[in-house]
Amino acid sequence: MPLSTRLAQLTDTVLMISPDSFGFNDQTASTNAFQNNLPADSKDKPRNKALSEFHDSVDLLRRNGIRVAICPSKTNVATLDAVFPNNWISFHNEVKGINTVLYPMLAPNRRVERQLDAVEQTLGITIDPSTVLDLTHYEKLGHFLEGTGSLIFDRKRKVVFAHESARTSFRVLDDFCDQTGYRPVKFHAQDEGGKPIYHTNVVMSIGEGFSVVCLEAVQDRRERSAVKGALSELDLEIINITLDQLHAFCGNILEVQSVSKENKIIMSIIAFGAFTEDQRKKLMSYGDIILFNIPTIETIGGGSARCMLAEVFHKEEQTK
Repeated sequence: MPLSTRLAQLTDTVLMISPDSFGFNDQTASTNAFQNNLPADSKDKPRNKALSEFHDSVDLLRRNGIRVAICPSKTNVATLDAVFPNNWISFHNEVKGINTVLYPMLAPNRRVERQLDAVEQTLGITIDPSTVLDLTHYEKLGHFLEGTGSLIFDRKRKVVFAHESARTSFRVLDDFCDQTGYRPVKFHAQDEGGKPIYHTNVVMSIGEGFSVVCLEAVQDRRERSAVKGALSELDLEIINITLDQLHAFCGNILEVQSVSKENKIIMSIIAFGAFTEDQRKKLMSYGDIILFNIPTIETIGGGSARCMLAEVFHKEEQTK
């Protein structure tokens, strides 16, 4: 599969992992208010519904000119949340010699999702171990950083935004930044009841010229000012969403670029419906909208469109 090599914010290639063992994950529910279990008599249906939603989303991306590499879930162990690969792996153009990052995850039953060999086979590459930053040893120390769930990148200017939570440790963030050269913007985000929101990518996203962000969730005024100021310094138009919109996954979107160089913004139908008309117009000025119809994945898995996508940036000369 051809891989994106542009030193840019956007990629034309994404990795997706099939939800072959999809189901409600008790180990993640305590920190993810977006998860909802189903009645006992319907628990045999989520997997089939999730698979259908997944494959419809893949077809939609490909019709829009996005390259999609599909990797199956592991067969020897149940991986309820495998459909969200962005939490354990991210790819980069060269950042101080690092091309691939493996991340520590909070839930023990999510750690078994990692399958770098299968991903290499799916992408048709061999990743040079010297270009891999493996942070998974932090799991033994009780510190976590869940990939692009925790980290929101401005890749061109090497700035990363991160909100501290049970799944996002500033200690691991500092290590990541020390080894990659990214500059961190740290903050805290809470829901209406003051409970930390589980992932940064529910609070905000960054595209090529815009950022969708819930400033209302950043309750500390100094931190809110710092986040807003950093986004302005990056010359990004701020599209501010409310907490209600955050809960509809409006912050959980991803901008990509088609093979014909057309910008596309991926989000769920639920998120699109929660944006105001003015916000939709602003977003559509940056790219065409691609809408995933994923109610089962959102409701039971507690993640939305962005969580399903691991952006692939890989230079051929960094493989061997």
